[in-house]
Amino acid sequence: MARNGSRRRGGHAEEHAANHERWLITYADLITLLMIFFVLMYTMSMVDAKKFEAVANALSQVLAGRSTSILDSSGPSAVEGRSGQIAREGPGTVPTLQGDMESIEKQLEQYIKSEPGLKDNIVLMEQERGLVISLKDTLLFAPGSDVLTPRAEEIVRQVGESLKTVPNFIRVEGHTDDTPIHTARFPSNWELSVMRATNVVKVLNRDIGIPSEKLSATGYGEYRPLVPNRSAAQRAINRRVDIVIMKQQYDYFEPASAGRP
Repeated sequence: MARNGSRRRGGHAEEHAANHERWLITYADLITLLMIFFVLMYTMSMVDAKKFEAVANALSQVLAGRSTSILDSSGPSAVEGRSGQIAREGPGTVPTLQGDMESIEKQLEQYIKSEPGLKDNIVLMEQERGLVISLKDTLLFAPGSDVLTPRAEEIVRQVGESLKTVPNFIRVEGHTDDTPIHTARFPSNWELSVMRATNVVKVLNRDIGIPSEKLSATGYGEYRPLVPNRSAAQRAINRRVDIVIMKQQYDYFEPASAGRP
């Protein structure tokens, strides 16, 4: 009996000790939650206000039904038009562009009208992401080549003069049709489109003095057509180099924008 009583007393003591120490578990959970809370507060305090505003603006456009995406809205929604025509994409009104876009458009329209042969080869398009200056490849390059002709360099320089003081990022995009290419220099249309865009960027940087950090070059090959590649005329529309003046609200999505003043 004594032994059994002793066992019962020992068991009660252990249970009492366990109950007494349960508050430590609750205390540890509370400390962990507090640590997580302060880490989140610190992280939120480090958010770039401009970037946060850019994301908020983009989200508000989506919720208002003025855009189908907060990301780049480039692609086949651009439409064919007369040179100098402003072609709008998507439903609703187009938000105001940053930078003196209206002045740029007027300068370019005057240049297009004043130079013979440009009317059918340069198209201006106002898109959700910004102003697009679309130049047909026949205006700039020989077939299958990435080398700008002397006349093409002069055209790019004239276009660049209108962009010299704009604060926005400028993206140059190369596009081809779906005709396969496979040479020692260009294994595919991707390489050709990238090099064409790069050579246009070099002229804007070297001859016009547009800062390197504001310029970027990309190649889409045949994968961003304006129209289906069903005829020679349609393929000619798809072969182009687009100079895109990005809206400043999209700076958030530019990799180098974190260091931008």
